Amino acid sequence: MLGTPGAGLDEAGLLELFGTPDLLAAIAPLDCIVLLDDTIALTPPVLDVLPPNRVLLAVRADALAADGTARRLAELQMAGYRVLIDGPPPEGVAAPVALRTVARDAGLDLPRAGALPALFGPHLAYHVDDMARYRACETAGFAWFSGDYGLGASVPEGDDGTSRRRMLTMLALLARDADSRELEAQLKQDPALSYHLLKLVNSAAFSVGTQITSFAQAISRLGRRQLQRWLQLLLYARPHPDSPPNLMLPAAALRGAALEALCKRDGGDRDEQDLAFMTGVFSLLDRLFQMPMKEVVQDLNLPEHVEAALLSRAGQLGQRLRLAEAGRPAPETLEEAGVDGADWWQSQLHAYHWAIQVARNV
Repeated sequence: MLGTPGAGLDEAGLLELFGTPDLLAAIAPLDCIVLLDDTIALTPPVLDVLPPNRVLLAVRADALAADGTARRLAELQMAGYRVLIDGPPPEGVAAPVALRTVARDAGLDLPRAGALPALFGPHLAYHVDDMARYRACETAGFAWFSGDYGLGASVPEGDDGTSRRRMLTMLALLARDADSRELEAQLKQDPALSYHLLKLVNSAAFSVGTQITSFAQAISRLGRRQLQRWLQLLLYARPHPDSPPNLMLPAAALRGAALEALCKRDGGDRDEQDLAFMTGVFSLLDRLFQMPMKEVVQDLNLPEHVEAALLSRAGQLGQRLRLAEAGRPAPETLEEAGVDGADWWQSQLHAYHWAIQVARNV
């Protein structure tokens, strides 16, 4: 979702964002929703770079009060664009009958149950920043959600944390370069972890036509560096094959990939990039385990600067982690972290592309 309600993107901003293929390629196969204050920015040059099959237009309902806006939106819909009316129409103004799909700011008020007809969706709720708002919006008929609701997810029922403790043990083994037989022995103790690892190495992301059926093959196929990386992410995997997905997984993957990309930009070597990735992924472990971060990291023997970043957001790595947490950092925050806007944008494109692929395979 691009844009800010009440301060939508203008023509220049839209041309800059969509003037190269990077954005839509990075989020594929997902589509992009653009928040707009009105239709003024949708000039012919802009529409030339907004493919109707990949871009949805969410236009503020207040714009319907202006002459010609309703007709313009109907024309855009006829041209193949999916149009959402963002917010309730102004008093005395009716939304066009053909425009029944809506967007709503869940931070302003919660919708009533069944308020939206599913027939005309999918409808979008944004600023959904906790699970109570998520459930209320879902009950109302929304199917698309934007916000931090996934970061407040509770530990699934029946999950006592045993699998995750085993994974932390596995990470400690990898950190000290343990023998492959020790890694196999640890994997065999955890059916859920074994399932996810074998599913991963046999997925489209790794498969070259040979079925992997043993842990030894999996370890050999991935290699230690990749195994360590995927185990870090598997901390957030669903505890059982039929459990609902953990909504923290894509957020953890996004943070890890963004910090890694910035480290690579700075000339960091492979080990430094791995540590940057680990810092981003581990930054949500306190929420996952519902315990203080100090208790989470105390037995992992992490490098001092990684531990400082996780515990107090100290050092350059801690500043970069703050950027990843902010999502849309202010210019002064970027400057403090030594990152310019262009580099941050590229790191985000890389991170979103990678996180989407991870979420589809884990």
